[in-house]
Amino acid sequence: MIAMMAISVPMLAGSASAQTRRYTPRQTTSYTYKKPNFYRRHRNLINIGIGTGAGALLGGLIGGKKGALIGAAAGAGGSALYTYKINPKKRRYYSQYYQR
Repeated sequence: MIAMMAISVPMLAGSASAQTRRYTPRQTTSYTYKKPNFYRRHRNLINIGIGTGAGALLGGLIGGKKGALIGAAAGAGGSALYTYKINPKKRRYYSQYYQR
């Protein structure tokens, strides 16, 4: 019995699987985000453009060419004030597990 053990133990210990170490790679998690639509990406410019156009239209109806210039300036200023100070853009990022 001892002779069998003396022969078999070195043979089993000498096998390649007993001497190699195996590492399992960790799985990585990747998150994907949906690209915001055109309005959400360019919200500031669109709002200022609409405000400028509305101001120019009203100014043109009331005071002609000079009124259109003044109205465009007032509309751009008012819409910029609204867009940047009164109602600023809030960036919200949601993971793929929590979506509204």
